Amino acid sequence: MNTRVFGRSGWQVGEIGYGMWGMGGWTGSDDAESLGSLERAIELGCNFFDTAWAYGDGHSERLLGRVLKAHPGRKLYAATKVPPKNRRWPSRREFSLDDSYPPEYVFEYVDKSLANLGLETLDLIQYHTWEDGWLDDPRTAATLEKLRASGKVRAVGISMNRWEPANGVRAVESGLIDAVQVIYNIFDQNPEDQLFPACRAHQVAVIARVPFDEGSLTGTLTLESRWPEGDWRNTYFVPENLRLSVAHADALKPLVPEGSSMAEMALRFILANPDVTTIIPGMRKVRNVEANLAASGKGRLPAPLQAELRKHRWERTPTRWSQ
Repeated sequence: MNTRVFGRSGWQVGEIGYGMWGMGGWTGSDDAESLGSLERAIELGCNFFDTAWAYGDGHSERLLGRVLKAHPGRKLYAATKVPPKNRRWPSRREFSLDDSYPPEYVFEYVDKSLANLGLETLDLIQYHTWEDGWLDDPRTAATLEKLRASGKVRAVGISMNRWEPANGVRAVESGLIDAVQVIYNIFDQNPEDQLFPACRAHQVAVIARVPFDEGSLTGTLTLESRWPEGDWRNTYFVPENLRLSVAHADALKPLVPEGSSMAEMALRFILANPDVTTIIPGMRKVRNVEANLAASGKGRLPAPLQAELRKHRWERTPTRWSQ
């Protein structure tokens, strides 16, 4: 596993980390399988794990806590998130700080996450939604500074709303945050426009999430794809989005190198960008762990292919189903 420096923290983290949303209650999740996959990832050199209290009301955190306890002598970085108080994803401009992250509430959930993970200090705590307008409330800066001073967290960050990377540029330039988590993939290249240059200038780490565009960039979705009742993907891949996602993915299939896969190509596209610190694909099965982590050792895609993939940028804006 190749490593990269996590912003100004100086941590050496694996360039492919572990996204744990699927372990918190997605249909088909199995704790034994999840724990086995986490263990295999550690064997292969993964050392950055991203979870959240909202992933199963702490269930994903507790799973990670079990794994951390089993490896006391190994430095494994634990990142988690405070859920918005109003439980609204994504945030909206009209939401106030009191709606989403009043100071006392933030500290309450930091303590809950510490208990779930069995830790005295979190490596990274993130706001699970974000509005740059919250910087106008002086309590935001005071809370972030108090978090660091408390000894309960080593670094603080924000998780960006879907398809709104410019909404975090002020936070990066403020100097108050150490990391941003943002959707970045072959389709969603717009963080390169404003957010990544700001992160580069201020030594803010970039966590690239949704590298497979919620599954479309694995090349496995079809117009007939359906999920069990209660699975959130049924509300995301509404007919309009499913149709467009399948069409965009199908256009990429002829570009997949022989002996590779669309998923590997998607990861290697992201790895070519030095502004990205780590990628956090969701992984629930050992075979996915092994395939995804192997991409770290495959090197960059050929320059002509990388250039061709850049032409598949897909401009999207938040809508009622984008979540």
